[in-house]
Amino acid sequence: MAETTVVHLLRHGEVHNPEGILYGRLPGYHLSETGRQMADMVAKTVAGRDVVALYSSPLERAQETAAPLAAAFGLVVEADDRLVEAGNLLEGSTSGEGLELLRRPRNYRYFYNPWKPSWGEPYLLIRERMRSIVEDARAAARGHEAVLVSHQLPIWTIRMAAEGRRLWHDPRRRQCALASLTSFTFDGGRLISIGYSEPAGSLDRRRRTRGA
Repeated sequence: MAETTVVHLLRHGEVHNPEGILYGRLPGYHLSETGRQMADMVAKTVAGRDVVALYSSPLERAQETAAPLAAAFGLVVEADDRLVEAGNLLEGSTSGEGLELLRRPRNYRYFYNPWKPSWGEPYLLIRERMRSIVEDARAAARGHEAVLVSHQLPIWTIRMAAEGRRLWHDPRRRQCALASLTSFTFDGGRLISIGYSEPAGSLDRRRRTRGA
């Protein structure tokens, strides 16, 4: 009989970013106090699960989100570049509200192909690196569970690929909240279900209410 393995993709918690910078892969962006609470809440929620492997993007916010899980399970966090945030040519810009970046004339040259996308790392490359690390984590945790701490776009891209959906999309429609879990369940090497949960959803809703 095939073994059941679960690979959880965990988005990092809230980042301290009062200037509203589109930080992307820039160093020096850490979790806020709320972000740390989110990470703790996730660790408490999954503490009873059979997690035997823990991987993380090398960026600070992801490593800090992984830390309470490492403590809860007695695991070493394995940094893996395949889990890093998507590359973005607008990195370092002030993000502003809504679609403000799209409205700035100096940015028009980046938006000629939204299906690629032309302003950042191609969806196909994100899909392939995420598919690779999910498969490696599945093999490492065979018969158990693994947690991979990553970022919104990489997680959403591999979910869409796994569900057979097109990769280009409206970012406002992503189901991948801060500190959320997107869980892939495998029967042997076959993906049998994809689940989604928000262990720190109460903190995320409180955060969004404050910002309203």
